[in-house]
Amino acid sequence: MCGCWAHVRRKFNEALVGPAAKQPDSKEAIGLAYCNKLFDVEKKAEHMTPEERHELRQKEAKPIIEEFYKWIEACWADTLPQSLLGKALTYAQNQKKYLTAYLADGRIEISNNRAERSIKPFVIGRKNWLFCNTPGGAKSSAAVYSIIQTAIENGLNPQAYLEYAFRQIQLQDTLCIEKLLPWAEEIPVSCKMPNKKA
Repeated sequence: MCGCWAHVRRKFNEALVGPAAKQPDSKEAIGLAYCNKLFDVEKKAEHMTPEERHELRQKEAKPIIEEFYKWIEACWADTLPQSLLGKALTYAQNQKKYLTAYLADGRIEISNNRAERSIKPFVIGRKNWLFCNTPGGAKSSAAVYSIIQTAIENGLNPQAYLEYAFRQIQLQDTLCIEKLLPWAEEIPVSCKMPNKKA
């Protein structure tokens, strides 16, 4: 299980209230700067292999995180626990085990922003699905939605992809389902969104 550094960064950003907190040497600004440094490391790793990303994180991100947690320990003495800064520090401290988990594997992302963006349409649209008549209907809707979102994540136009998949299902007596999955090499270029990598 992994934590999300974007949530930590957001909490320090929310603590930047008032002129004193907005000074570059304030604890709120320093906490935010640590988080930003970690995201800067991730920008460097954007096009790296998981192995290269893991190596970069060990070299650059791990020392930043170690320094960040030493800094948190030093902050407790004169920080009110219920202040916005106190809440940001407490969150980071309580989530340490999960926040540092991404260092162990280059395939793990530093934040869950991408996952949250992918479910945002579902969260917004759930009022429309409130009235599924049966649990089976709700389960079917969820399955279709999952297929559509997976197609989008793989750079496919969902409508073109579904039309292609349904056509293939109708045309073939024996079907190899692996060849119809959104990440399959057999998916034609006509199903792909422009300027997207599958």
